[in-house]
Amino acid sequence: MTSPDQPQQQPRQDVPPRQDEGTMMLNAVGARSGQQPGAQPQAQAQPQAQPQPQQYQQPAAVPQQQHAPHAAAPPQSQLPGSGYVSPIPVRRAHLGHALASEWTKIKSVRSTVWTLGVMIVLVVGIGALTGIGISASGTNLRGESPLGFGMFGMLLGLMCVITLGVLCVSSEYGTGMIRTTLTACPSRARVLAAKAIVFFLLSFVVTAVTTAVVALLLTGVLGGQGGATPSGSEWFKATVGVSLYVAVIGLLALGVGALLRHSAGAITIMIGLVLLPLVLALFMMSESLSDLREWLFEYSIPSQLGVMYSNAVADSGPSGWEPLWIMTGLTAVVLGGAFLALHQRDV
Repeated sequence: MTSPDQPQQQPRQDVPPRQDEGTMMLNAVGARSGQQPGAQPQAQAQPQAQPQPQQYQQPAAVPQQQHAPHAAAPPQSQLPGSGYVSPIPVRRAHLGHALASEWTKIKSVRSTVWTLGVMIVLVVGIGALTGIGISASGTNLRGESPLGFGMFGMLLGLMCVITLGVLCVSSEYGTGMIRTTLTACPSRARVLAAKAIVFFLLSFVVTAVTTAVVALLLTGVLGGQGGATPSGSEWFKATVGVSLYVAVIGLLALGVGALLRHSAGAITIMIGLVLLPLVLALFMMSESLSDLREWLFEYSIPSQLGVMYSNAVADSGPSGWEPLWIMTGLTAVVLGGAFLALHQRDV
């Protein structure tokens, strides 16, 4: 049996903590910090036995010893300002940087290799087949220059140059790459100028080499067919002149691509510009349309290309180097509109 004193001892042990308000506050603080209430006075008494400066001076000295051997920055007095100075040199961008960027892009995409490769195959292949066919048939050229037979292959190769000129601009709008280009080079006129320069030089060089190869093949194969020996001016016009004319038409396609920002639409318009006038002239049989028919024959692109080869389709119209100046003026107008559109429209 229990004695009557035992039930009275338990309330006596619980009463003092409940009546002591300071102990209740210590219990609440200990519960929040994750420590036991009884251990709180000891935890507070330990910092008094161990001074705090000795505890925090040791960790502060370790980072200085670790980073001191690797410190390569100049003293603060040598810096131009109190901010961070990048070790990378900062240079002002210019047209040369834009040209290097456009050259990297145009030589790294597959469309450049395919379009120019197909153009070379068409121009050289058709020119060689034309010369071999005429030589095999025994046709007498009757004093005609053999260089003019290279026009047939170049007319088809021109479509490849037009396609590449459109893709130089419209492909970036299709993929969204134009945003990155204009972010890296905010000057939109510089971007379009760099594209035009790189494309013009590339198309001119490739076309000049191709036309020179075709001219050598034709003069070698058709040398004994009664043709005239080409003069130096005829050689220059059939190679350099034709290459300039084709490259300018490619620039025209580039300007149309910048205006439309759509590959299929720009290529369709350029093909129509090359072939449609001549096709329309062929079907204009009415006498009332004779003047218009004659004008289309004279100023169509195939006829002007024939003038550059000294083999014009029409008897009248542009002659000499006039087709190149006409195409240069038209291209300048279209590129000017492309510059204005690129500045006024958002990407």
